[in-house]
Amino acid sequence: MKKKHDLIFWLFLTPVLLAFLFVIVIPFAIGIFYSFTNWSASARMNNELQMVGLKNFVESFKDPTFSYSFQITIIYTVLNVAAINTIALLLALAVTSKLKFRNIYRVGFFIPNLIGGLILGYIWQFLFNNALPDLGETVPFLSGLADPDNLILSKIHTALGALVTVSTWQYAGYIMMIYIAAIEGIPQELQEAAKIDGANFLERFRAVTVPMIAQAFTVTLFLTLVNSFKQFDVNVSLTSGGPSTIFGGIPIFGTELLALNIYNTAFIANNLAEAQARAVVFFLVLVIISIIQVRINKKKEVEL
Repeated sequence: MKKKHDLIFWLFLTPVLLAFLFVIVIPFAIGIFYSFTNWSASARMNNELQMVGLKNFVESFKDPTFSYSFQITIIYTVLNVAAINTIALLLALAVTSKLKFRNIYRVGFFIPNLIGGLILGYIWQFLFNNALPDLGETVPFLSGLADPDNLILSKIHTALGALVTVSTWQYAGYIMMIYIAAIEGIPQELQEAAKIDGANFLERFRAVTVPMIAQAFTVTLFLTLVNSFKQFDVNVSLTSGGPSTIFGGIPIFGTELLALNIYNTAFIANNLAEAQARAVVFFLVLVIISIIQVRINKKKEVEL
């Protein structure tokens, strides 16, 4: 009976394992191999594929655009993780209270997550470039928005803020659902005991809610960290990497995050091997940061 059960288990699992193998594992291994070659369209066509060692990795780190993309991605990630988790937690606290129509609000806050990133970026691009300037022409105290030299997407710091705003608007509702599940799992007896002891809302939040949802923080920080580092679709449709700036003595895209930099290296500069090397570095950095984040959060869970 056990053998039959195991056979059924593996029969159901095999399609998923095969899909994972052919879609993830094998392409990943091939990509690592290509990162050590001179892989390009012409090299493949002329059968001139050669091993070049660490050349692609060295050239990547020499390129100012790659270094800048690393820096701007880290800044964006820090801002995005903080914004998404703060907003999501506040929303979760609101919709788990005795707020009227709270279930409707839950649906409304979650809906932006269902909109594709490309579509979302184009919608917000229209708002930033057209709707807000028109509003500035109508409302006197917002007249600065109508200045064509001060468009939000025309300056690096405001364009980066726009990226964070759009990502937060899209993803906060999803993270909110995780916080809701954690908050609703807190035994009411603990909250009632804290109320009897005279603890106000902030004191209950600090002494009861935060320690009880510590595991949720580990999950949400991991998800937002990985999602922020991998940001691509909103970056493409909202700013396309612009506006331009000077870094390392050369003009570069000011909001070109790492994923977009890798894409541009491969398909705009037509340097496939170097782009693959950058993708490998990107993967290793993301794995290291994610492991560190999870370990720190797990340690905090025990302390709380």
